[in-house]
Amino acid sequence: MQRTRWILSAAIVAVLCSAPALAATPPMPRAPDIGIDLGGIDLAVRPGDNFFDYANGGWLKTAQIPADRSSTGTFLKIFELTEQHTADLIRNAGASHPAAGSDTRRIADYYAAYMDEAAIEKHGLAPLKPELSAIDAIASKDDLARVLGSRLRADVDPINATNFHTENLFGLFVTQGLEDPSHTIAYLLQGGLAMPSRDYYLSSDAHMAEFRARYRTYVVALLKQAGIADADAKANTVIDLETKIAKAQESLIASQDVHKANNLWTAADFAQKAPGLDWAAYFKAAGLDGQKSIDVWQPTATTGLAALVGSEPLDAWKTLLAFHTLDAAAPLLPKAYADLSFDFYGHTLQGTPEQQPRWKRAVGATNTDLGDAVGELYVKKYFPASSKAEVQQLVKNLIAAFDERLDTLSWMTPATRAKAKEKLVTLKVGVGYPEKWRDYATLKVSADDPLGNHLRAVKHEYEHQLAKLGQPVDRGEWWMTPQTVNAVNLPLQNALNFPAAILQPPFFDPKADPAANYGAIGAIIGHEISHSFDNTGADFDAQGKMENWWTPADEAHFKSATAQLAKQFGKYEALPGLHVDGEQTLGENIADVSGLTIAYLAYHKSLGGKPAPVVDGLSGDQRFFLAFGQAWRSKMREAAMRQRLATDVHAPAQFRALTVRNLDAWYPAFDVKPGQKLYLAPDQRVKIW
Repeated sequence: MQRTRWILSAAIVAVLCSAPALAATPPMPRAPDIGIDLGGIDLAVRPGDNFFDYANGGWLKTAQIPADRSSTGTFLKIFELTEQHTADLIRNAGASHPAAGSDTRRIADYYAAYMDEAAIEKHGLAPLKPELSAIDAIASKDDLARVLGSRLRADVDPINATNFHTENLFGLFVTQGLEDPSHTIAYLLQGGLAMPSRDYYLSSDAHMAEFRARYRTYVVALLKQAGIADADAKANTVIDLETKIAKAQESLIASQDVHKANNLWTAADFAQKAPGLDWAAYFKAAGLDGQKSIDVWQPTATTGLAALVGSEPLDAWKTLLAFHTLDAAAPLLPKAYADLSFDFYGHTLQGTPEQQPRWKRAVGATNTDLGDAVGELYVKKYFPASSKAEVQQLVKNLIAAFDERLDTLSWMTPATRAKAKEKLVTLKVGVGYPEKWRDYATLKVSADDPLGNHLRAVKHEYEHQLAKLGQPVDRGEWWMTPQTVNAVNLPLQNALNFPAAILQPPFFDPKADPAANYGAIGAIIGHEISHSFDNTGADFDAQGKMENWWTPADEAHFKSATAQLAKQFGKYEALPGLHVDGEQTLGENIADVSGLTIAYLAYHKSLGGKPAPVVDGLSGDQRFFLAFGQAWRSKMREAAMRQRLATDVHAPAQFRALTVRNLDAWYPAFDVKPGQKLYLAPDQRVKIW
């Protein structure tokens, strides 16, 4: 079963005593909920020394990471609420005896099967027999190509992905062409690793070396559990081949460069540029033999991986594929397998002490494999039309503020400004849920076959992606389910998705103070809007075509400002001797600065020229910045932090909260002076939009 990786990242808090003198405006009576956790502030910390600790220090002193989690924070708070809501919907799906073949019946049967541990123990490895038999029958490199092709599955969006993890040799992504926004094409992505990234195999860091040692122990144990002979020797084979795959892969930073990804290869190109793999057999088995061309996202890796297919012994590949099959399925195999998987991926790599209770895992799996079906139930009960309308208005306010901001940028030339405005006008914003729900009519779900249900769901998703090839682009397509606590910008569609689950307290509360709403969800919305204008968004025009729309002078200014931001984040030390990679996280850091800037402007625009009231002794600006700082409330286990730094394009939450130091308005709001640790001279504050 696929191990999904998601990032917890936001929260809400407040400031009090150590704030500067406030305006003489008479204080308002305290509102029922101002969207700020006043008790979470640490008044012993100066805002100008560490704004994250100031806003969240009180909470940090008492916050405990749940035993079955690798981190905690505001995102987890909302996630757990959403998890409980979806759990109630999923558990009750069968109560009304839904008709066979309905989505509600699929939900009920999927959950019931996952929870039936006795049946799972009884089935043993039987559900994997077809896959394992196909691997065992490989007798030639042609057979290997066919099996590898049959295992190709839909992967993540490479532009927005936190990593490119897939245990299959390659992953498939389907969307419009980089230079042809009118039709969808296939993108081939690097894969082949079970650990989170190539760094886990290649880094000389002592902690990474320890992870490798623990990984070998896990591989041996899993192979022995499956009754595979010579487990020790075969574990060495697995790790040796995966290490060669890691060396062939391209880095995360290189993979984010869309210019390097613009490589349309024909069948002849594959044979010439990436020999070693029988590509004709591979693509036929993958259902891609009818494609005239395929975009190769990481060409160097594709060449290297194909060469390994040709050079490495057939038995080595068979051993690797057998292990990957067991490893991917382990969470849905008998308890001994699931426990081994958790011990390595959860306990060792994430530092999580305890495995989640079965019902949580069942809810998560149902949400993954039947996401839209569950989402349709979720929005009917938990996302009223009034909330959607209010968020849509908030989005309009932020877009209007962005548009006005474009008119004030002295460094931007008229040609670039016109292109930016065109892109803003055509930006498609999805709020809450998609206009059209997914169709699961052809997906077979059985109440007594949990692993089979998952494997069929993965195949169903793959076929759904294949069906889009060569078709006109659906610009209303969503890439997240409504119950996902996250948001996304889709550069190739020039679109945004804001799922219903993130549009709830403490990020968004229609009853809360506007300062808190703009500082929390407003900054998140602004973040996603600004992705259309960051170092990746700058490469896509209003139709999503890869075309740089900057003049040389504007591009030079942009690169100078962003280099300064990369340097700023590169100074942050997440763990002793381990710093944030400012280049790897640059796109997200740009979006944080820009989104916070636009949210601040939109908040003041919402006041209609009137001064913000003082509430609980806090000015409007203080409440705004505190809401933002507390939106990144987080505490993470060390192992999970190491994984994040190695695999994620987002900086750790405590450093994202420090984005405030780039906004001029933050300094008077908290009386930040030269000499304080976060103080930046005006010419050192990064200003992009």
